[in-house]
Amino acid sequence: MHFAFTDEQGMIAETAKAFFAENATSERTRAAMADTGVDRALWQAFTGELGLAGVAIPEAMGGVGLGMVELAILAEEAGRHTAALPFLASLGLAAPAILAGGSEEQKARLLPKLASGELVASFAVASADGAPGATLGDDTLTGAALHVPHGAAADLFVVVATNGVAIVERGAPGLGITPLTSMDQTRPYARLDFGGVAAEALADPRAAANAAFATGWLAIAADALGGAQACLDRTVAYAQERVQFGRAIGSFQAVKHRLADMMVAIEQARSAVYWAACAIDEGSDEAEFAVHAAKAFACDTYSHCAGEMIQLHGGIGFTWEHDAHLYFKRARSNASLLGTPDWHRERVAGLTGLDEAA
Repeated sequence: MHFAFTDEQGMIAETAKAFFAENATSERTRAAMADTGVDRALWQAFTGELGLAGVAIPEAMGGVGLGMVELAILAEEAGRHTAALPFLASLGLAAPAILAGGSEEQKARLLPKLASGELVASFAVASADGAPGATLGDDTLTGAALHVPHGAAADLFVVVATNGVAIVERGAPGLGITPLTSMDQTRPYARLDFGGVAAEALADPRAAANAAFATGWLAIAADALGGAQACLDRTVAYAQERVQFGRAIGSFQAVKHRLADMMVAIEQARSAVYWAACAIDEGSDEAEFAVHAAKAFACDTYSHCAGEMIQLHGGIGFTWEHDAHLYFKRARSNASLLGTPDWHRERVAGLTGLDEAA
């Protein structure tokens, strides 16, 4: 099977590539890291000037009306530059949940604001005292949620409780938001505490949760793909410039082998990511299998490539001034968020019946 972008998808990819290369600079990312983890100017340009924030939101609700392939293209390019944006939280998790599980009124009220960037949303899986058990009842929510991406910067939250999915607005009485110290400062986490906070239940909680997880896994996988590609590109460029023993280090066979291994793994991850995106768009029976496989493989690839980037850059790769640590931290964040690669492989085994055979 031969997969290629359509002309429209190719144009989106080139536009996004140029946009992030020009605007998501290391200097701006580091400035956002020292603040809330969001480059507000970049977010406004992405949602307003570029107008692609609503790529997977229907046109009737203020979006562009495209699909998961286009969402993956944008996530890949954002990941290539470790952009300090709430892309995953707002567009990869919260928006799909509302689109799939919200009432018509909820969708009409919230999705245009998410597509325009007027609102930033995040997604949380609630717990009670660190263990599953938070409940939604009488339009209130109790419990807590950890590791909420860009939680300190979000205007509203889509919260998965044990008995439903609900929307909680920032500033609602009873909502506590505590920024957490996060390894990846370009995607900082927060803790949410729900002390009987006012919550608005979504109409179809199962559909909301399923859509959020599937799209979120895909967005993380695509982000990982872009980051892994950047690690390879930067390391190849360095290997061509760095001279050791009178030769560019890229001419040494051992270095060539490691770079080639990175390239092979990235191409395999690319196939997995866009297979998953196509499967979701087409409503394929393989979609669940594909997205678990993509999340596991792309995140493992990113972790490997980020580690190789540091090793092959030598001493400079360990410094704060070099961007290698930004990619390494994002790789670790991607691998742990919404299920580790091992967890996703267990889901793949279960879907194929391998766990029963074992």
